[in-house]
Amino acid sequence: DYYQETLGNLPGITLMPEAPYGRHTRWLTVIQIDPEQFGKDREQVRLALEAENIEARPVWKPMHLQPIFSPYETRGGSVAEKLFNHGLCLPSGSNLTTAELERITAVIRNLSC
Repeated sequence: DYYQETLGNLPGITLMPEAPYGRHTRWLTVIQIDPEQFGKDREQVRLALEAENIEARPVWKPMHLQPIFSPYETRGGSVAEKLFNHGLCLPSGSNLTTAELERITAVIRNLSC
């Protein structure tokens, strides 16, 4: 909820929605970054966090984009590619302190247009 409260209002940043039929666990927090609205792309945000010794990583690469699966036919739309190209996994876990969360979100907020 902290990420939603502090980053959810930034133009170009979208957090994964919560389904109406359940409650999140937030074991993994992913933001999607629209570079045109936010002013920076996923990799620029990741590198800015890395410069502050904060580890973040892209969303998992879709199976059909991995070399071993390249000879096989792909079916479906472009949702997986969009998530991979624009999604960033932020530090998450029950042991993160408020100070750590503030530090993470400050880096991202300072990058905002």
